[in-house]
Amino acid sequence: MSFSWKSFGAAREVTGSCHLIEYGDSRVLIDCGVFQGKGSSRRNEPPFPFDPESIDFVVVTHAHLDHIGRLPLLVREGFKGQILSTRATYELARLSLADSVSIMAHDARRENRRRREQGETEMVEPLFDEEDMFETIDRWDANLQYGQTRSLARGIELTPQDAGHILGSASLLFDLSGHGESTRIAVSGDIGDDGRPLACDPAPGPKADLAVIESTYGDRDHRSQKESIAELEAVIRDTFERDGNVIIPTFALERSQELLYTLHDAWSAGRIPEKVRIFLDSPMAINATGIYRRHLHLLNDEARSKFGGSYDPFAFRALEYTRSTRESMVINAIDSGAVILAGSGMVTGGRVLDHLRHNLGRPECSVVFVGYQAEGTTGRQIVDGEERVRIHGRPINVGAQIHTIGGFSAHAGQAKLVEWVEQTGADEAYLVHGEERAMEPLAEKLEEKGITVTLPQGSTNGMGAE
Repeated sequence: MSFSWKSFGAAREVTGSCHLIEYGDSRVLIDCGVFQGKGSSRRNEPPFPFDPESIDFVVVTHAHLDHIGRLPLLVREGFKGQILSTRATYELARLSLADSVSIMAHDARRENRRRREQGETEMVEPLFDEEDMFETIDRWDANLQYGQTRSLARGIELTPQDAGHILGSASLLFDLSGHGESTRIAVSGDIGDDGRPLACDPAPGPKADLAVIESTYGDRDHRSQKESIAELEAVIRDTFERDGNVIIPTFALERSQELLYTLHDAWSAGRIPEKVRIFLDSPMAINATGIYRRHLHLLNDEARSKFGGSYDPFAFRALEYTRSTRESMVINAIDSGAVILAGSGMVTGGRVLDHLRHNLGRPECSVVFVGYQAEGTTGRQIVDGEERVRIHGRPINVGAQIHTIGGFSAHAGQAKLVEWVEQTGADEAYLVHGEERAMEPLAEKLEEKGITVTLPQGSTNGMGAE
C-alpha cells in the first residue's frame, strides 16, 4: 500500500509548517502553522488547499505559532478530528493561541478604526476568534509521551521522541503497514542542538526508510554555547559603558527562559554589572515560565538540579516581570542600564516594537537577535542592514549597534541535521522548513553520503511520494 506526503507550508521557507501523510483511508496532518513575514496575511486566509473535514488527525510537533497558529482556523473550516501532542506542548499551545486571539482582535480593531477614519466601508475580521480557539482546545489529546507508541488508525502507528527544541517538542516516527508491506517515516519537527541551557539533547534519529528533516540552518553550524554566552555578556557590558540599553527581541517559548537562566548565571557570577535591570516584558513569556516550572522533569539534568531552595534562575533580584501595559511603558523612560526581553522574536508585533521605537535610533544602545529572522520580517530587515525600518507605520533610523548571536538558536546547525538523518539509516530524505539558500548546502552534504534528497515545493497540490 503506497503513501503520499504533501507539503502545504514550510516548503522552501521557514514558516507555515503544514504537511499531510495519506495512507489507506486515513489522512494525518503534521502541524498547521501560520505564515509569517511579507504577504503572510493573504496566505493565512482560507480556504486551505485541502479539505479540513477529510483530516482524521493533526499531530503537533511543538507549540511555536508557525506550527500551530492556524489550528483554530482549521477547526472553523470544518476539521472534526483529534489533535495530538505531548502535555507540555498542549499547555504552551493553549497559551500561544489565546495570545493570538487577543492580538488579532486588537489588530482588527485598529485597522477598522483606520478604515472608518478614511471613509472605507469594508471592515476586516480576525482569522479566528475565542470560540474557535476553545473548540480547538476541546479537540486536543495531550497524552502523547516520548517513546510510547500510539495507534492512530489501521496500519498507522506513531511514536514521538524528544526533539530538544522547546519544552515538549517532539520528533515523530510513523510506522505504516498493510498488505504485507511496511514503511517507516521519521519526521524531525524542529530539532534543537546539543548542550542547550535548559532542553535535553535531541533523541537520535529513529531507524526509518524516509527522513523528513528541517533545514533552517542547513547551510551552517552555530558558534558554541559558551562563546555565545560570552558574546552576550560582552555586548551588555559594552552597551552599559556607552550608557545605553540592550533590547533583545525574544520568542516567548524557550528562548525567554533560556536567556533568563543564562543572565541569572552571568549576574550571580559578576560577569555583568550588579545594578543591571533585566525586564521580561511579555505576559505570554511570563506565563510560559510558569509552565516550565510545572515540567522541570523535561529539562536536562544540570538545569533541573539548579532549581530548588534559594536558587531560582527564574526569580532573582535583578529581574523584573512586567505584565501590564502601564509597566511596559514605564520601561521606556529608562535611558541606560536595562536589558529588555520582549516579543515578538522576529519583530512582527508585540511590545518589542515600542522599545525599538525608543532605542533603535540611539547609537549608545544595542539590539541583540538570538533567533532566526524570516524573510519579510522587520527583524530580517534590521539584520540585513537596512538603515531605516517602519515601526507602527513610522520610519525609524537604525542607529543602534546590531548583533546576531546564533548560538542561542533553538535549531540545530548543519552537522547535527546530517547526523540525525544518518542515524535514521534512511536512503531518502525530504528537506522542509528552510529557505533554499540553506537547503541546498544541506542537500549536498546528504547526497555526498549517498542519500537521495528531495526539496518539496509547497503548492495547492502539495508534493507527493507514492
